[in-house]
Amino acid sequence: MSEATFQRLGSLPSRLLRLYGGLALYGLGIGLQVESGLGNSPWDVFHQGVALKTGLSIGTVIIAAGALVMVLWIPLKQKPGFGTISNVVFVGLFADAAIHLLPTPGSLPLQGSYVVLAVVSIALATVLYIGAGMGPGPRDGLMTGLMRRGFSVRLGRFLVEAGVLAVGWLLGGTVGLGTLVFALAIGPLTQLFTRWFPLT
Repeated sequence: MSEATFQRLGSLPSRLLRLYGGLALYGLGIGLQVESGLGNSPWDVFHQGVALKTGLSIGTVIIAAGALVMVLWIPLKQKPGFGTISNVVFVGLFADAAIHLLPTPGSLPLQGSYVVLAVVSIALATVLYIGAGMGPGPRDGLMTGLMRRGFSVRLGRFLVEAGVLAVGWLLGGTVGLGTLVFALAIGPLTQLFTRWFPLT
């Protein structure tokens, strides 16, 4: 990394704070959406479905799935960074902690507030950890690698997320209004947060 890039991103302590703050916030967002009971993001429908079938925690499945996705980086010649490895390990741990600690909402308005907070948390978390400049998450890196090979990122992401959503739903993962809200809102919210937390 060049000196100019390092100066732009900030000092190492501030970058680490941004990375781990983002990963913790991401795990919180996953926990909020799972506990809402209104439907998860596509990947978390898959994680929850596998967890239900295996008896593993959702966080453990997130870690295992992240590691397996990174295997797909090899033919794409993607190189993981410190932030990539941290993402694989800590998002799952933070998600399990959030699911364990958060109270299950007992009314529809509270469930809805969980979904809103979840999507906002995950959007902000994405900007924080990517902006730390220490490597993308495993799923983000997969999309980047496909783009470098000439694939449409939009089409690739759609196909991958539609696939994991379908498999997760068949395994018993929760699909619902929260899934739709996530799909429609995550992009615009992430873009909005880049105004306050630039990625470059």
